[in-house]
Amino acid sequence: MEQLVEWMNENTLATNILKYVFWVVLILLIISVLRKFIKKSLPDNSIRYKSQKGIEIIGYIIIIFLSVSYFTGNVKDFTLAIGLLSAGIAITLQELFLSIAGSFYIFFVKVYKPGDRIEINGIKGDVIDIDSIYTTMMEIGQWVSSDNYSGRIVKLSNSFVFKGAIYNYSKDFPFVWDEFNLPIRYGSDVELAKSIVVRICSEVLSEYVSESKAKWREVVNKYYIEDAQVEPSLAITMTDNWIQFNIRYIVDYKKRRFTKHVLHEKIGKAILETNDKVILASATFEIVKIPQINIEEEHKEASNK
Repeated sequence: MEQLVEWMNENTLATNILKYVFWVVLILLIISVLRKFIKKSLPDNSIRYKSQKGIEIIGYIIIIFLSVSYFTGNVKDFTLAIGLLSAGIAITLQELFLSIAGSFYIFFVKVYKPGDRIEINGIKGDVIDIDSIYTTMMEIGQWVSSDNYSGRIVKLSNSFVFKGAIYNYSKDFPFVWDEFNLPIRYGSDVELAKSIVVRICSEVLSEYVSESKAKWREVVNKYYIEDAQVEPSLAITMTDNWIQFNIRYIVDYKKRRFTKHVLHEKIGKAILETNDKVILASATFEIVKIPQINIEEEHKEASNK
């Protein structure tokens, strides 16, 4: 025992390193225990997730302060060694450091948060976790049409927040504009068709319109942006084949596909009930003239031979 104490007194650098490792391991164990306790105790997913992340961040901050107190001004040789190694580490682990910096940027600037639907680096999905290095998303699209989950979980480096555009579907304004075209045959009752489309859109989209108006006012007050129309709008275009109705409307970003399905179903059913006063158009081809082939004359020439 005396030899151990004597060795520790003679090797202050090694002693400080051992103490530092001990405290770091102890703090990490406490974080792990608290995270498990919170996971079992809190039933609400949102509160549980935020509490776990809060404890993790507090633990990392304590480790940073502990590192500063141990290795700033107390151990000269160790500080010198750290200074020499830092340049090489910064080069070899620059992507890691950039990811850690990205996590702080995401947290403090609130670029996105768990639950947001984003598109970053060409990947679209719902954010399900953000840690110190990676953003984890449930992927949307790819081989699956529309806004459905593909089933793949994607881990993306946080460094990508510094490398390109980030599309957030839910921050500040959780609505998107969508549209579709409706071809109406020439000779149909256009006024009746317009009334059907306007009536059904107003019925189906009334909830989204009222909610989006309040949210859009907040966006206008926060950003330098002009006011926009959130009510459904109808534009008519005369084409070579039909009268084209373009219906544009606002919808919850998570219900875009379902809402379009409801609109198509209700409008299609209402048009069928007009007893052919309104008819949906389709692409048709008219054959003007078939070239004549004189088969009889060719047959006579063949017989004479």
